Amino acid sequence: MRVVIIGGVASGMSAAARLRRLDESAEITVYEMSEHVSYANCGLPYFVSDVISRRDNLLLQTPEALWNRFRIRAKVQHMVTAINRDAKTVEVKNLASGEVTQDPYDKLVIATGARPRKLDVPGIERALWLRNVTDADAVKAALQTSENTSVAILGAGFIGIELAENIRHMGIPVTIIQRSNSILGQFDPEMVQPLQAKLEKHGVQIILNAEADHITKDHVVLKDGRKIDAGLVFTAAGVEPDNTLAREAGLKIGTTGGLWVDEQQRTSDPDIFAAGDAVEKHGQLTGQHSLVPLANLANRHGRLIADVIAGREVKAHAASGTVILGAFGFAVGITGLSERAANKAGIAHKIIHIHPNNHAGYYPGSKRLSIKILFDPATGKILGAQANGEDGVDKRIDVIATAMHGGLTIEDLMDLELAYAPQFGSAKDAINIAGYVGNNVFNGTTPTLQWHELEAARANGAQVIDVRSGGEHGFANIPGTLNIPVEELRDRLSEVQLEDVVVYCQVGQRGHIATQILKANGASVRNLDGGYLTWAEGEKWQSH
Repeated sequence: MRVVIIGGVASGMSAAARLRRLDESAEITVYEMSEHVSYANCGLPYFVSDVISRRDNLLLQTPEALWNRFRIRAKVQHMVTAINRDAKTVEVKNLASGEVTQDPYDKLVIATGARPRKLDVPGIERALWLRNVTDADAVKAALQTSENTSVAILGAGFIGIELAENIRHMGIPVTIIQRSNSILGQFDPEMVQPLQAKLEKHGVQIILNAEADHITKDHVVLKDGRKIDAGLVFTAAGVEPDNTLAREAGLKIGTTGGLWVDEQQRTSDPDIFAAGDAVEKHGQLTGQHSLVPLANLANRHGRLIADVIAGREVKAHAASGTVILGAFGFAVGITGLSERAANKAGIAHKIIHIHPNNHAGYYPGSKRLSIKILFDPATGKILGAQANGEDGVDKRIDVIATAMHGGLTIEDLMDLELAYAPQFGSAKDAINIAGYVGNNVFNGTTPTLQWHELEAARANGAQVIDVRSGGEHGFANIPGTLNIPVEELRDRLSEVQLEDVVVYCQVGQRGHIATQILKANGASVRNLDGGYLTWAEGEKWQSH
């Protein structure tokens, strides 16, 4: 059996190596148009700033090593220019020599990945991008020969923020220009506002709701006329599936623009498979297809293709889009649906925000986490989660992603037995606390109100009460709110209206207690979910 693989990075190489382990007799050829095969593209921004100092550390395999260990023919600087499905051949151009050959296949794997989204901006040809090791070499050289210059980055997605951090580590001024109203559009704004604040604290200028009109030799000129200093310009406006070959071969393209595949990563041609960023994924929660350009999915689906080719009956699991990003010691992570995505898909949900410590507060070095979880109001099924903080974000997002994969509910989080010692967690871990809070919301013990719903509630006559101490209220509060500390609430019930009351504290715990007191005294009351901290982050975002 002759297997040809187009693309030699994540999904392509995973398919090749797995297939060899399953089938020693298969003839496996990988064509990669760049100069390198099986490189760590997620590490490229960190190589630019010498956080990863050795270039060789990015190169996971070489053509020689792949042949010696696996008998896989990996041909770099070879571009597949056409697929002939009738003849079952691919047309291959040697980019070094210009020679064009035809190569037959029994099974074909398309792993062409994604390409930077092209911006229709005059002067964009001056912009650099970061897709492969050769790009990283060019970026590093440009930054090193342009000391004291300024940099403009078009886009505030993952690669844009990672680039910004690493360029600031080099002492170079950086401005991020983002067309939408928040960074990292996969997240909800209150959950990424602390990361934006961290970036700005370290000298990254962020301009939201702005678009480049044109690019000159020294500036990016915005549509509102502002000129942004830009000795160097980077485009980081996202990626789009690189499926030109698939389109030209007549393969089915999905509704997202990504290549359509079934549960076994098979395209509309039964002898052609596809995986990676060129392919649309089936959403775990919406049931809809989406583009999820993540390396872990690419590797997993490449492995699955090899299993299917080898005759194994396996199917791909739906994608939840679990991802994490860190900058300047601060991390944000997400799995499943955001509030924005749930609203867009019309999926009913309830929300909790909590702000626990990453480990026991009495142990030195404790840091605050912020966690947001969405769940089904009818079943309690977890729909998605986001977290931010300096430490412990990865652990909590991974636990929730695992819980979602296993079909657990928000209440199930209460009973998870998680590893505990003071330096690692708490006897009541942040995950358990999320379960406790979720249980109270799910069963109606504590009715809640979201931060962005507060103004509408006040406009409709709600009384808002701060149940923190007088000192806390005086230091910072939601303007125009009455301060009745929870310890005084029972003695000051005459100051509370019964029809519609919203209570808040710092993070929600004292608000929960106040809610129970007022409910017992006949009041219609809601607790402001996540307390003052969540409201404040939302307000900071709205003020930008």
